Amino acid sequence: MKVLLVAVNAKYIHSNLAVYSLQAYAGKYAEYCKILEYTINHSEEDILKGIYKEKADIVAFSCYIWNISMISHIIRELKKVQPKVQIWLGGPEVSYDAEACLRKETLLSGIMVGEGEQTFLELMEYFVEGKRGLGSIAGLAFRNGKEIIVTGNRPPLSMDEIPFPYMDMERFRNKIIYYETSRGCPFSCSYCLSSIEKGVRLRSMGLVKKELKSFLDYGIPQVKFVDRTFNCNKQHAMDIWRFIKEHDNGITNFHFELSADILDEEELSFLATLRPGQVQFEIGVQSTHPKTVEAIHRKMDFDKLSYNVKRIRERNNIHQHLDLIAGLPLEDYADFENSFRDVYGLKPDQLQLGFLKILKGSRMENESTLYGIQYRDTPPYEVLFTNHLTYDEVLRLKGICEMVEVYYNSGQFKYSILYLEHSYTSPMKLYEELYEYYEEQDLLLMSHSRMRRFEILLAFYQEVVLKNKEEGDEKEDFIALFKEILVLDILLREDLKSRPSFAEKQSGSVNLREIYDQYRKKHKLIHIEEFEYDVIASATSGRVIKRNRMLLFDYSERDPLNKAAKITFLDK
Repeated sequence: MKVLLVAVNAKYIHSNLAVYSLQAYAGKYAEYCKILEYTINHSEEDILKGIYKEKADIVAFSCYIWNISMISHIIRELKKVQPKVQIWLGGPEVSYDAEACLRKETLLSGIMVGEGEQTFLELMEYFVEGKRGLGSIAGLAFRNGKEIIVTGNRPPLSMDEIPFPYMDMERFRNKIIYYETSRGCPFSCSYCLSSIEKGVRLRSMGLVKKELKSFLDYGIPQVKFVDRTFNCNKQHAMDIWRFIKEHDNGITNFHFELSADILDEEELSFLATLRPGQVQFEIGVQSTHPKTVEAIHRKMDFDKLSYNVKRIRERNNIHQHLDLIAGLPLEDYADFENSFRDVYGLKPDQLQLGFLKILKGSRMENESTLYGIQYRDTPPYEVLFTNHLTYDEVLRLKGICEMVEVYYNSGQFKYSILYLEHSYTSPMKLYEELYEYYEEQDLLLMSHSRMRRFEILLAFYQEVVLKNKEEGDEKEDFIALFKEILVLDILLREDLKSRPSFAEKQSGSVNLREIYDQYRKKHKLIHIEEFEYDVIASATSGRVIKRNRMLLFDYSERDPLNKAAKITFLDK
């Protein structure tokens, strides 16, 4: 008997916590069970070949919205080359309509519904030892001839019953570790599957600390907590934050999804003491439109959230990633623009623009017709239009999302974008016009180098932003200044091996060479640039400030959050 647990992840750097938890829980059957991990970037042929060569009796796939289409294709081909293999599925993409899935996918043997550890253990007992019948195992939907049998729901496990899944750390040396200390969520957001389970289960702190210590001792680069609202229990969160501070190895970064509006003064004060880059936060805002927040059954104090995000940003030691969702009920284009302005104004390190996905089993699935939400029939079931947002507007927002990814979230255009913002009454209008420019110039479907993105931004500034300015010396100053701001952004990330076409040559003066010689005694990786404008003050104020400035960029001392070189002003 051989059982394969197959994961098809979104990226190579990801790992699949689910299959490792199943294997660990069914530990006494470890000799019969093997894990195979692929990504959606692998070819279906390669995945099929890898599975086939294992000659397993049972193949079980972990299913999500990003991989279910590929898995469906692989199942059909696998059954052709291995007609006798049993195929089982599990995961959120198949748990909430298991019976319908079995009727549609006639090649499947069964589906594990919901939380799978105990279910998989009992399945292994059935497969290996012939214990009990399938009908006695809770949490299953399976095929019995032409009949489909759905067994009862399985009660939730205690979090302490789940073994630590990462016994072989070497296997995850180049991957992100996913780790959970809780299941469930105290909130009831209608678009989220976590709201279905009422209450929150916590793992005992003794186990958590022991497991965190193993990550820290091994020097894992990043640990992502999959807890849906990590800080819903203050004591639990504080105990973990204190532990990782006390045992900091100077390397490991911890990622948490949390509700920023429930952080209190004690938590904020403590977080300010953490090593820069030790933790990062993902904060779901989703919308600031009051009627939308109410319609999705979300509880949020945006004023408190804003205050806390700003407090954290002031300390500059925690990367903050804030989320918005387009296509939510009752939010039209103008409302979303307001939400964008509200969140953008908090200056997050990254602003993620997502689009509503109607997940199977979610409350939103039942309420979608109420708000005229039309969405794709195929994964990822993304919104097409609503009663308040047209398909044209959704497409425009997708273009804006792409521009935000390139010019904001990359962190490579910090001062260039800061300067451009002063020309717009709304920050979203900047990215909207950028998208329109890309579309008009047929630039959207091309692959662009980093330097090419700077050249496009300069052309956009000259052809679109300055179009209403009169000809003359002032306009020339605007262009000359913006070119220098672009050079500033380039140099923040890397020394220039060759200068961009739009950058003026350095003077090469004797004085500059002497300054290089002076500073290179202490700093090996530096660049010194002479500017005719006060580029940082100009970008910050939106004004043309003509003043000679000399900046030293030190690449041996980078900002731990955005990796920008340290800047020193060498002029008086």
